[in-house]
Amino acid sequence: MDRQPGVSVRVKLTLSYAGFLMLAGALLMAAVWVFLLAYVPEQAMLYNAEDKDKLGRIFPVRGALLDTFAPRAGAVMAILLVFGLVGGWILAGRMLAPLTRITDATRMATGGSLSHRIQLPGRGDEFRELADAFDTMLERLEAHVAEQQRFAANASHELRTPLATTQALLDVARSDPHRDIDELVERLRVVNARAIDLTEALLVLSRADKQAFTREPVDLSLLVEEAAETLLPLAEKRGVAIDTSGDIATASGSPALLLQMTTNLVHNAIVHNLPERGSVWVRTSVRSGSAVLTVENSGEKLSPELVSTLTEPFQRGTERIHNDHAGVGLGLAIVQRIVHVHDGSLTLTPRADGGLRITVQLPAPAPHSAK
Repeated sequence: MDRQPGVSVRVKLTLSYAGFLMLAGALLMAAVWVFLLAYVPEQAMLYNAEDKDKLGRIFPVRGALLDTFAPRAGAVMAILLVFGLVGGWILAGRMLAPLTRITDATRMATGGSLSHRIQLPGRGDEFRELADAFDTMLERLEAHVAEQQRFAANASHELRTPLATTQALLDVARSDPHRDIDELVERLRVVNARAIDLTEALLVLSRADKQAFTREPVDLSLLVEEAAETLLPLAEKRGVAIDTSGDIATASGSPALLLQMTTNLVHNAIVHNLPERGSVWVRTSVRSGSAVLTVENSGEKLSPELVSTLTEPFQRGTERIHNDHAGVGLGLAIVQRIVHVHDGSLTLTPRADGGLRITVQLPAPAPHSAK
């Protein structure tokens, strides 16, 4: 925003300090003058000649006192004015020094440097609280920008893979006119479907970030039944048994996003399972006034270090699987984002027998909204 140049805060504070000092000096002078007037006569006084102590002394009248007091009072006020301006300028500079550091840090952040920190020393006050809050904001902003850059790089890499594969298939088809067209079309269809899935997953992440949805009561148990029914053909194809049970667990949020979350969890549990005779257990419950969804699956034993990275984009467990149902590596990343925008918590725990246990805890709707 373009603004007209104005008087600096330091000048304003200096003038304020000097003005208050002049006002205090004027009030003091007025008080002294009023006090003196109460004891100074308007006319000269005659002393008794027999009073030797007062003989030879002249008691001043008000007019003479005014002539003597006024110039000296003016000199004192001038000294107070100079002292107020100089002292106020120095004092205002010392008080505004932290604000200058905060302004410099803000300009550096505007220029793109997010690694700078103010780290204002001293005991806590308003300026230091502002500096600490700004440092915290810079730290979070730097981490967010780094995460976005890493995500963009990974997304670009993932999107480049199907495009490069498509280009290679087309080049081979052009160089080999006798190649089986049906096989080529099928492979192109698979590659294109993967690119579409990745794009849709990125759009889901974008919509979840905006938090622009209407919250309403949603029964997680019904979402589990819908997700299990949708993914049943995939589970049967991979030899995975799905076991769903639990109580009615009502959460507050978007039905579409929560269904996406539930479907991603069940899909992840089916895909990352044992090669045969795998199992998936899905439970819903109510705990401490919150709706809880628990998804467990059998599979390979996972280390806690690996589990802690599974919610990062494009992570696919123990290896980067690329088949028709492996997904695009954004399933749990989408789940984490949806849980976050719903003010819930997501916990990933490796099972002792192998596989993974994922627990989602979401806040229940307020009593008035559940009616």
